[in-house]
Amino acid sequence: MDVHVSALTKRYGDQVAVDRVDLDVRTGEVVGFLGPNGAGKTTTMKAICGLIVPDHGQITVGGTPVTKDPNSVRANIGYLPENNPLYEDMPVLDLLQFTARIQGVPESRVKDRVGAMVKECGLEQEKHKIVGELSKGYRQRVGLAQAMVHDPQVLILDEPTTGLDPNQIVEIRELIRSLGQSKTVILSTHILPEVEATCDRILIIDRGRIVANGTPKALRDQARGKALFQARILASDPQQVLLTLNSSEKFSSARILDDDQCRYELTLKTTEDPGTLLFHLCQQHGWVLSEAIPRGHRLEDVFRDLTMSN
Repeated sequence: MDVHVSALTKRYGDQVAVDRVDLDVRTGEVVGFLGPNGAGKTTTMKAICGLIVPDHGQITVGGTPVTKDPNSVRANIGYLPENNPLYEDMPVLDLLQFTARIQGVPESRVKDRVGAMVKECGLEQEKHKIVGELSKGYRQRVGLAQAMVHDPQVLILDEPTTGLDPNQIVEIRELIRSLGQSKTVILSTHILPEVEATCDRILIIDRGRIVANGTPKALRDQARGKALFQARILASDPQQVLLTLNSSEKFSSARILDDDQCRYELTLKTTEDPGTLLFHLCQQHGWVLSEAIPRGHRLEDVFRDLTMSN
């Protein structure tokens, strides 16, 4: 079930929380929705769920406009909010059964759906406990089970692995990847390695606007020409090396990482091989290039570049 958002705009007083956002998520796709705090992620997700009414724009879920038939749309969406509200005085099984019923699951299927969620979310050992007695990690699992118990076609998950230990995070990642084969999944998180391990595509929002849209590989490739190389250059005057690197038309910037070890971090202007460039530069000035290490193209670099420069 596809999700389509066109020119979505939402204001709170004078503040524009979301500014003409366009996005599309297809069935069978897991999309990571990234952005700094206050960038507009939660507002966008709530608008898709029909929990807030936008000031402008259109949202359709499976071709149905959210504002025209919100109840039909909500029946096809599972939403795990960041604060994960739960009835803490209820046993886990009772809560999931209650949620299944209010989500319209036929009575004949309630037991099977709850059992499936208990198994998929790793709640077998905790299912008879009161929710308020659970650790934060298990409460997060209950929230995920609650979001999925009615077998929605669209899952919108806001920080789904918050509070989980490393083993649990891996299990939930695998579950999300599995669900993404047949469902539409929008995943918001601040854990960038989690995005690369889980998502097919990434959207980055900053100050209410989408500033990047692509696969993890495509966004890493976008970082080419940005702070990708570290080198150790032996010379009598490290400051002169720094000055020369910064004045070169091939490098847009350079900085010293370690004076004693003569290590530098370089930012390229071109797509040329930085090792070859450095070799010829050192040869020209009589320096010794003893080490050259590609940093790789990290998603963190792309994220920082896009959200700190706009």
